[in-house]
Amino acid sequence: MATVELNGRNGETMVHGGGVEAFRRRLSGALVCRGEQGYDTARAVWNGMIDRRPAFIAYCANSQDVIEAVAFARMTGILTAVRSGGHNIAGASLCDGGLVIDLSRMNRVRVDPIARTARAEGGALLADLDEATQVHGLATTTGVNSDTGLVGLTLGGGIGRLGRKHGLSCDNMVSAEIVTADGQVLSASEHENADLFWGLRGGGGNFGIVTAITYRLHPLGPTVLAGSLVYEWKSVRDALRLYAEFSAAAPDALCADAALITMPDGSHGFAISAFYAGPMDDGERILRPLRQALTPVADRIGPISYVQLQKAGDASFPRGHRFYWKAQFLREITKAAGDALIDRFPSVPSPRSFFVFQQVGGAIGRVPRAATAYANRGAAYDTFPVSIWTDPAADETNMAWAREMYGALRPFAMEGVYVNNLGDEGDDRVKAAYGENYDRLVTLKRKYDPNNLFRLNQNVRP
Repeated sequence: MATVELNGRNGETMVHGGGVEAFRRRLSGALVCRGEQGYDTARAVWNGMIDRRPAFIAYCANSQDVIEAVAFARMTGILTAVRSGGHNIAGASLCDGGLVIDLSRMNRVRVDPIARTARAEGGALLADLDEATQVHGLATTTGVNSDTGLVGLTLGGGIGRLGRKHGLSCDNMVSAEIVTADGQVLSASEHENADLFWGLRGGGGNFGIVTAITYRLHPLGPTVLAGSLVYEWKSVRDALRLYAEFSAAAPDALCADAALITMPDGSHGFAISAFYAGPMDDGERILRPLRQALTPVADRIGPISYVQLQKAGDASFPRGHRFYWKAQFLREITKAAGDALIDRFPSVPSPRSFFVFQQVGGAIGRVPRAATAYANRGAAYDTFPVSIWTDPAADETNMAWAREMYGALRPFAMEGVYVNNLGDEGDDRVKAAYGENYDRLVTLKRKYDPNNLFRLNQNVRP
């Protein structure tokens, strides 16, 4: 039997007794150990601020590999992280001295165009699902960076362009396959393990490793109406007020996000990004008042393929750059809230950084708060400063700016927070993410993971 101990000199977990090689032989995928070829590539994640050195990275090829990895983790007691896209801001998919169970090679997507469903494996990215479903003129709510892990996004809720019309990613979950801490493979749906199904829709990775999700699909595309309007800084107060009023009255089929930005010439500006999930003519008519109300320096709204639109934001979030943010929800954008942000934004230290308003509401808000683990149904916007830079010496400057922007908006914000946008912010913020659903999640955690094997996440403690 393998045993573990902690090496006090470097904090690494050491596994003895031949257990590692036996584990390697049982995997259909691959095991990468510290010091082996490819290790540094294998331990890299999206956020360049995360520099952790796991003892082992297990690339799983199938559900049986996940079962073997969970058994190894349980038998040894090793600290365990789970990785799909590695896009978590806090780097929760990586750990020092422990085991990373990596699902990235399990990325197949199977579409049933008749039933309008898609089954995506645990390592699939948003792009994998979008490309597979758009072949059939179908889609469901996903996020806005195509290289994000689909399952991780969904387990935390899943805010995206289609959310106002069709609900969150988790609202479109039909069923899930999960490997629990005791090595069981369970199916969860409204009719099977319904309590677990409730928890998986917003409760994060607290209850096991989800190896597949089946999604409900909706007709869309392949061409949609979308794009951005960009305004000079001298018009920023009028532009933000226009955005607040227009987005608050928007129909469900329209999703309008916005951002305070730095322009290519170094000046500051404001951008409104609009997407219409419906007939092109209807979208043109609905967006006309927005486009005519205030003269932009650029109007980039027009027909675009949905797959291309879903990848359009990737360049703003390049892998390996350094990222930091703090998020909070708003019910409305008041003049005072907008002024507080506008007054502080010009001190932004990096031209890559921005402050974003991501619109929610619509169909998301019509799901009862207790119907799923995702609790923040009453929000209209998810808002956060996004700090992006490359020089480690500039870490504190860029993080301080983000914290200042967050603090400026705090008096106007709701208590809740989107769990997928949480950094390492402590238990109180995790509880804020789940609100009145938190105690029910604790009960589920005690049932499915009483020893808290899956704790490298926004953790619900048993």
